[in-house]
Amino acid sequence: MSDKMLQFVRQERKMPEKRAADQRNEDFREIYDSFTEGAAQIQASRCSQCGVPFCQIHCPLSNNIPDWLMLTANGRLEEAYELSQATNNFPEICGRICPQDRLCEGSCVIQQSGHETVTIGAVEKYLTDNAWDNGWVKPAKPRSERAETVAIIGAGPGGLAAGEQLRRKGYQVHIYDRYDRAGGLLSYGIPGFKLEKDVVDRRIALLEEAGIEFHLGQDIGGTLPFSELREKHDAVLVATGVYQARDLRLPGSELGNILPALYYLTESNRQDLGMGSDHMSEALDAKDKNVVVIGGGDTAMDCVRTAVRQGAKSVKCLYRRDKENMPGSEREVQNAEEEGVEFVWLAAPDAFIGNENVSEVLVSKVHLGMPDSSGRQVPQIVPDSREAIPADLVIKALGFSPENLPKLFNEEGLEVSSHGTLRIDNATMMTALDGVFAAGDIVRGASLVVWAIKDARDAADQIHSYIERRKTAAA
Repeated sequence: MSDKMLQFVRQERKMPEKRAADQRNEDFREIYDSFTEGAAQIQASRCSQCGVPFCQIHCPLSNNIPDWLMLTANGRLEEAYELSQATNNFPEICGRICPQDRLCEGSCVIQQSGHETVTIGAVEKYLTDNAWDNGWVKPAKPRSERAETVAIIGAGPGGLAAGEQLRRKGYQVHIYDRYDRAGGLLSYGIPGFKLEKDVVDRRIALLEEAGIEFHLGQDIGGTLPFSELREKHDAVLVATGVYQARDLRLPGSELGNILPALYYLTESNRQDLGMGSDHMSEALDAKDKNVVVIGGGDTAMDCVRTAVRQGAKSVKCLYRRDKENMPGSEREVQNAEEEGVEFVWLAAPDAFIGNENVSEVLVSKVHLGMPDSSGRQVPQIVPDSREAIPADLVIKALGFSPENLPKLFNEEGLEVSSHGTLRIDNATMMTALDGVFAAGDIVRGASLVVWAIKDARDAADQIHSYIERRKTAAA
């Protein structure tokens, strides 16, 4: 083992510099600066190189974290980058948006001995950004080209990762998406203060350089029949993600200025990308408004922090459980609190009040009762505790469900689960239709980008095996 490691007893955990809240509230730039090379080496050297690497075990991609931390600590940055990207198609993106406090860093062994965790995500981000700066990031170039073609429906993280893996094997890859820009939620769902869009754009440009063809603005099941894709390609992968917002039907839900989270975030991101009109529509602009966001996940954090940057008069986040039970990242909650967001814990909305547009949200207090079958305490309304909260704009951030893909694609042969997700053979990742595979949120349900990448890489392997079997059978 390198003598540069195990420095957690001498070196404190440090994150890259974070811009002050009053400064970062003025724009949509990322809030963290990058490590310098020296700082990255010092922070990487804090790794204990433990015999059982729980950070790696709790990473969905099984990233070889201890080894690339050791290489970083020893200044072998190109090797460290190569190792990090061997299991992860987008390490600089995961380094920015993964909830490390719930995954790798949350499992760091040195935390158990009273020391703070290794800053795995920040080092991962530094490694790949540094690799881009030095020209080490190269497009996927297969050793030989194959005649077979694969269609991927969905240009989000899952579709992009699967496309790159298949391109490495020589397949002719065509990615179809209904939106006018590739990236999926990376482009339209996640705000720039967490993931600046040029980071996504350079990845997409790299995939195009590798030979992947993008077909954007495609209406699959409409102007482009799903059956036509199956006829044109040797295999199809459905990686659409889940976009249907879960709703909360309460009295007054028909009032104006009550929006689903993704609709709000998409328009904000279009403005940030310079793709919107000169002025955002009044209904989608939080400027000078009392904003109430309902929900407790990372999407809710994206909404409240976006509203702050739009110049909201006040921003409140309603969540029916307490802070300890928040499903979102602790880091994101802390950032939101620093930026002036007020969290109203143990609060459940009862109704929306207003004339044409919403003006108030009626909220009751909640206490947590006995645990249910999942082990979580059940929220229970406190009688006679209702109060009114001013609200000129209400954003529902309650999570996402699958769209009805059999109907959307006009393909009844696609079987779905009781939750609406596509049903697949877990061993082959194939749907009920021969040669049609599925991966990511459309199978798993709404989850993390890192899980979409993991599922997509597995699906690419299964598609390759399927085409090879067909090739052998036809010989």
